[in-house]
Amino acid sequence: MTPETTLMSARDSVQLVYQGKSFQMPLVRGTEGEVGVDISKLRQETGLVTLDPGYGNTGSCQSSITFIDGEKGILRYRGYPIEELAVQCDFLDVCYLLLYGELPTKDQLSKFANEVTHHTMLHENFGRFFGALPKDAHPMPVCAAAVAALTTFYQDAEGEDSIHQSVLRLIAKMPTLAAYSYKHSIGQPSIYPRNALDYCSNFLYMMFATPCEEYFVDPMFAKALDLLWILHADHEQNCSTSTVRMVGSSKANLYASISSGISALWGPLHGGANQQVIEMLESIAMTEGSADKFVQRAKDKNDTARLMGFGHRVYKSYDPRAKILKKACTDVLSRIGGNNQLLDIAMRLEELALHDEYFVSRKLYPNVDFYSGVIYKALGIPVNMFTVMFAIGRLPGWIAQWLEMRRDPQFRIGRPRQLYTGATQRAILPIEKRG
Repeated sequence: MTPETTLMSARDSVQLVYQGKSFQMPLVRGTEGEVGVDISKLRQETGLVTLDPGYGNTGSCQSSITFIDGEKGILRYRGYPIEELAVQCDFLDVCYLLLYGELPTKDQLSKFANEVTHHTMLHENFGRFFGALPKDAHPMPVCAAAVAALTTFYQDAEGEDSIHQSVLRLIAKMPTLAAYSYKHSIGQPSIYPRNALDYCSNFLYMMFATPCEEYFVDPMFAKALDLLWILHADHEQNCSTSTVRMVGSSKANLYASISSGISALWGPLHGGANQQVIEMLESIAMTEGSADKFVQRAKDKNDTARLMGFGHRVYKSYDPRAKILKKACTDVLSRIGGNNQLLDIAMRLEELALHDEYFVSRKLYPNVDFYSGVIYKALGIPVNMFTVMFAIGRLPGWIAQWLEMRRDPQFRIGRPRQLYTGATQRAILPIEKRG
């Protein structure tokens, strides 16, 4: 049990009556008033297991990193509201906060940023690694494989000092790996990182510069990317974070655990949603061109049209991250100049959905993916890199969760139970009698 949680009094427990016997299960209260039933001894004392497909109502751990209240639209990292972090901090500030529990002082941030900056280079042999992969490979499995391959270059991954170095390397090298995977996919030579640039500007430089042409990073674009990565930095025990924890619970090293998280994030039900939003907006633009008509189609259960970027597994009100991104989206597109049909369609879809009883009654509000895809496209990020952008942003959260799990006094390997529904014991028939 962590210091942030309290075991409630004996009378504050849940009573289970099974086969005429009574069992008491203690309650645990979190710092925000959440109450959980501690069933860790349920099977030991009763022989029973719980069944919760998708773990939608199962607390797999106690964590002090991120708090979400989906009903009220609240998201906080280490107690700080996301709205304030988005305005007052940059991405490396937030990385430090998630990793170490407190916002850095000026000196701490300077040292952290300097350490990250001087780990951005990849070993020269990585060129051969990328060269062995097909040109048309999706950047997500390329990044997952590259992160796992870091283990072969840095084999001493245990011990606090080694883990600290692994943390720095991952945060520093992930943008480089992502940019290299993109360059490989389009047949261009990789661009070395530049230590004179900040974290986000360095990534954009590696993405878009060429040996023949210098690329000057627009500060507003770098700031928009910084904001996107802050908003993606952690989101409690989602699919990819739970995967990182599960793999890490076997004492797999940090690189292997993060690689598994990238693979989980690649799934279209998780990190691929912003790509689906852009594809929806482009489809509307190329066909009827009317958000109004598309909304009517989305409401028709016999139509295949689906309104992407609305609704969330956790949020039952407006995703606080989407509110922040809406303004950033307008700012970036204003800098580019001219009309932007996709943004016009997106804003009209939002207006219609927020005032339509069909969507309101189902609590289908815009989520973070709704506007993030529009911003990424405006920055020149290709659609197949959208999920990679998500992975770079989520990286500090994954690492923080992995570190917290490893340091938990109740640390143990993840091992869910099941309810077996297959055949009962049966005899093997001679082959001539089978069938």
